[in-house]
Amino acid sequence: MSAQVSKIFVARLLGLDVFDPLGDRLGRLRDVVVVSRGPKKPDACVGLVVEVPGKRRVFVPMTRIQSMEANQVICNGLVNMRRFQQRGQEILVAAEMFDRTITFIDGSGRGVIEDIGLAQTRRGDWEINEYYVQRGEPTANLLGLRSRRRNKVLVSWDEVSHGSKSEPQSADTFVAAHDEMKPADFADALHEMNEKRRLEIATHLQDERLADVLQELPDREQVEILSALGLERAADVLEEMDPDDAADLLAEVSEETKHQLLDLMNEEEAKDVRRLLAYPEGTAGSIMTPVPVILTPESTVAEALASVRLEELSPALASTVYVVRPPLETPTGRYLGQVHIQALLRAAPPEPLGDILDTELEPMSDLANITEVVRHLATYNLTSVGVTNKEGRLVGAITVDDVLDHILPDDWRSQD
Repeated sequence: MSAQVSKIFVARLLGLDVFDPLGDRLGRLRDVVVVSRGPKKPDACVGLVVEVPGKRRVFVPMTRIQSMEANQVICNGLVNMRRFQQRGQEILVAAEMFDRTITFIDGSGRGVIEDIGLAQTRRGDWEINEYYVQRGEPTANLLGLRSRRRNKVLVSWDEVSHGSKSEPQSADTFVAAHDEMKPADFADALHEMNEKRRLEIATHLQDERLADVLQELPDREQVEILSALGLERAADVLEEMDPDDAADLLAEVSEETKHQLLDLMNEEEAKDVRRLLAYPEGTAGSIMTPVPVILTPESTVAEALASVRLEELSPALASTVYVVRPPLETPTGRYLGQVHIQALLRAAPPEPLGDILDTELEPMSDLANITEVVRHLATYNLTSVGVTNKEGRLVGAITVDDVLDHILPDDWRSQD
């Protein structure tokens, strides 16, 4: 193993690209795995968790690592592409050691781990060498927000002792280190944690961020986190979720809890969710998005392009504008047709949508089953389709990602 770098900090490794010896990108480094060797020896680094294409996280043993540098990691040899599963003695540094409270052996108090330094021994092995520690413990200020003293120190591994793994643990460092991670990737990291750590990190997130992450987790873990929030905060988070995702989550909790949460939610947000919950499971109405892009036939191409440009719209939802008679809130006035974004890009900005309307593609009934929706999307190569009720009013739209969530197996996130 190359000795190009003898010491490196874990926080600098997170998110780095991992390459094979030919320069082909293997994936992205997400965590470092260590094992304890007892109180008289530093923890040994045994491998890396690397996210490969397909969002799968795999284990790469340190014996396969050729070099670790500040801007890249190079892996030497074949890698087992089986999904990483943490074993009993293994510890994930970023997920489980960042924010852990330690005690200074010299009696000077306690601190919180913010980063961990790895050093390479003469034999080529890697082990924990130093801890970057914030002295003092998290305290609450007058606003109820966490604050810490600014005294940060770098200490050797043998100058501190660790508390029990069952002790409450902050999430400040982990959340800050993964702030720019996509919600689906953040959810994947949470999915691999034990329940205690998953709840500590999830409850630390801001409502909007937590809503985005929750939507990417398996049902069981969504309910687990929602239950830990308390009713009032849980209602706030549900308000930040897409109505169809909020409805799916509420369908997994008890009837009593569901009604309590709906009563606590903002009336407008709750109205959309209640409408979705009223549909039988497995119908188009139960999985649709009740707030697609909706305009009148008199609206211009320029107005339509401005509407689909909104940042909060998913690419699939932004691909189509649905044209109706007023009112524009679902259920709308009579459904007239749709305009795909490609048609908008080809037309002149002042042109009315009524002149470029596609009236040949039929919408789906709100009572159609999901199989019919899948066939319709596949037959016409669509990314979304409008949903109407028996009166011909638009009540929502179904996007291809809505369908995928319901046709993939429940455990697809954890499958190899």
